[in-house]
Amino acid sequence: MRVAAAPTSAGVRLETLELHDFRLFEAVELAPPPGISLITGGNGAGKTSLLEAVFVLGHGRSFRGGSRAGLIRHGATAFRIHARWQLPDGGVRRTGLERSVRGWQARLDGRELEHLSELYRACSAVCFEPGSHALLAGASEGRRQFLDWGLFHVEPGFLALWRRYLRALRQRNALLKRAGAAAAELQPWEHELAEAGERLTALRAGHAQRLDAPIRNLCRQFLPELGAAAVRLQPGWPQQAALGTALQAARGRDLAAGFTTVGAHRDDWRLDFEALPARAPLSRGQEKLAALACVLGQAQALTRAGAPWPVLLLDDLASELDRPHQGKVWDLLQRMPAQVLITATESPDWWPLDRVGARFHVEQARVERLL
Repeated sequence: MRVAAAPTSAGVRLETLELHDFRLFEAVELAPPPGISLITGGNGAGKTSLLEAVFVLGHGRSFRGGSRAGLIRHGATAFRIHARWQLPDGGVRRTGLERSVRGWQARLDGRELEHLSELYRACSAVCFEPGSHALLAGASEGRRQFLDWGLFHVEPGFLALWRRYLRALRQRNALLKRAGAAAAELQPWEHELAEAGERLTALRAGHAQRLDAPIRNLCRQFLPELGAAAVRLQPGWPQQAALGTALQAARGRDLAAGFTTVGAHRDDWRLDFEALPARAPLSRGQEKLAALACVLGQAQALTRAGAPWPVLLLDDLASELDRPHQGKVWDLLQRMPAQVLITATESPDWWPLDRVGARFHVEQARVERLL
């Protein structure tokens, strides 16, 4: 049965993307329509770089890692990304980002930005790509970034609180590295850390709870054999004590280590499954499906909190999932009122191309619209 196309008015939509000296591209433009766009091309052709550029606009970094300078085309001195976005209310925003040896320069609707966070808020996009399994299997820093990105888009006071906490953390760590730091010097920063950190962790706990229902529902579709899923926050200090008390108790250990060992900067979260034994690892395929559930669940959680749907970026989806799960994801995407950009080396013969809004092909650093 064919699923009716979902409305696109509930999300932000990328109308045009222009790249200059980004990765392989000297100059290229992409104009994806609403709905699902399929971008094909051989390995190394540059199709992933198109998604990467959208991601950089909304995150300030590549999902492929590496230095930001590495995004500049070989032989060039800077890259530029320009994009035009349609908002759910019909309005339009124009964004621009340049990276050179001098650093970042960003513009929003013709205005030069002092803080890149203004750009990130306007360019909302989530991404599933071959490295996404690290969201569950990798270091806790990536999971905190995942939580904090969602909070950034739904909690107006999050960014100021996060910066306040990091400032206090840097100050306390600097004192811990200095021989002979006295308790009187540490106490003011511990007070600041405790006050900001308790609030920060509470916000993260709230967002973990916000993520729980959509991720649980998606895992039920993708991984029914694992039973009910649950998102659980793991605070960065023992919860039987307040953070201020935990910092004081850890002071001797922290002085020896030279850094702060407890606090909101050690927060983490995990995804538990009812039918999976404690500490039993997921298979690589299960990790990918669980990570996809988290990425799509993040998008759904934002909308439930009043934010618009972000653009969904799905890199090399066909090679990351087996055919039955590709079909489940495809059916799910039809019902999501979001713009979706999918890359693949080629279009699988069973994909319902009649439901694709557009098809593009990338070859020799050029983009051609086929459909």
